[in-house]
Amino acid sequence: MRLFLLIIPFMLLSPKKDLNCLNCSDNNKFSVLVITETKGFVHKSINAGLDLIKSLGDDNKFNVYFSNSSDVIIEENLENISSIIFLNTTGDILNLRQQEVMEKFIRGGKGYVGIHSATDTEYDWKWYGGLVGAYFKNHPIGTAKAKINTINSQHISTKHLEKDWEIRDEWYNFYNINPNINVLLNLDESSYSGGQHGDNHPITWFHEYEGGRSFYTGLGHLSEIYSDARFINLLRGGILYASGGLKY
Repeated sequence: MRLFLLIIPFMLLSPKKDLNCLNCSDNNKFSVLVITETKGFVHKSINAGLDLIKSLGDDNKFNVYFSNSSDVIIEENLENISSIIFLNTTGDILNLRQQEVMEKFIRGGKGYVGIHSATDTEYDWKWYGGLVGAYFKNHPIGTAKAKINTINSQHISTKHLEKDWEIRDEWYNFYNINPNINVLLNLDESSYSGGQHGDNHPITWFHEYEGGRSFYTGLGHLSEIYSDARFINLLRGGILYASGGLKY
C-alpha cells in the first residue's frame, strides 16, 4: 500500500503524453515536434503548415511529430527530438514546468523554429521572448503584397531567394526585438501601408541562444504561403538549421 501511494503522485506530476507522428520511419535521420496550440486567434493555415512540414519531412528524411497541446512537452518525449516548431501558436500555452523543460531542451543544444504568430505567444515568459527573437505588436488590417529584401543569401534558408521579391501575407510589427538576431529577410515598408519600423523591419531571422539554435519567420498567415516554393525552401532551411546546426 505504501508503494502504491508513492507511485501515484509521481504519475500525476509526470504523465506520459503520446506523440502523434505523421511520417515516422526508422530510415529518417532526426525528429521534430510541431506544436499548434492556441489560446487566442486560430489561424486557418495551420493544417496547410502541417501538410508542408510533413512533406518536408518525407523529402528530407526527418520524422514529424505533432500536437495541438503543449502537454506533450515533457523530458521523456523530447529525448529524440532535434527541434520544436511553434506553428501559429498564440497566447500563454506552457505552464511553468513545461517552460523549464523547454529551456533545458534548448540549453542542451537543440533547436526551435517559430512560424508567424509564434511571436504572439508567451508574452509573460521573458526567456521565450529572447528565444523567438521578438514579440508581435500589431499589424495592418488585412493582407497585402509587399517587397522583401534578402539581407543574407548565404544561410541555408535563403540561398534560393532573389535579392528583392514580392509576396502577399499579413505583415507584423514587433516590439522587444532581440538585438542579437541575425536578420535574413527585411520588409520594404515603402511597398505596403502600415509598417512601423522604417528601413529596418526584420521579418525572418536566426540566432544562437543559450546553447541552442532559433529560426523565426513572420511569414505564414495565409494558407497559400505554404505552397509557395520560396517559402517552402525558406522553411526547409530553417528546420534543417535549427535541427542540426548546419553552418551558415
